[in-house]
Amino acid sequence: MTVFIDSNIPMYVAGRPHPNREPSLRLLERVRSGAVEGVTSTGVLQEILFRYSTLGRMDLGYSVYDLFAQLCAKVLPVTLADTDRARAMLPALEGVSVRDAIHAAVMLTNGVTKIATFDQGFDRIPGVRRMKLD
Repeated sequence: MTVFIDSNIPMYVAGRPHPNREPSLRLLERVRSGAVEGVTSTGVLQEILFRYSTLGRMDLGYSVYDLFAQLCAKVLPVTLADTDRARAMLPALEGVSVRDAIHAAVMLTNGVTKIATFDQGFDRIPGVRRMKLD
């Protein structure tokens, strides 16, 4: 099973205690073991670096980035075709962020329909299903 992994998953694992930390850790352990093929995108990696830069924690940002990029089977590029696709999708996706639309476009372009995220905005995107994380 191939799953696109959103930025909140590795950041919950690296962060302070939170109810989403353990489910995120279990997913990444399944990716590490090969039970799940985890993929992400250059856009997700950019989000990780951006978030930790705003927190003034680039030391942690570099570590999360490096470990997550190594863990994922593939890091998909964000292309002009993907941003064009997201741009075309956005008018029909009320309440969905531009970032999430771009992630969805990258997923759909690459034949990935399942995403690991706690972001409920993905529930409004046709063709994308959130993975149940427990």
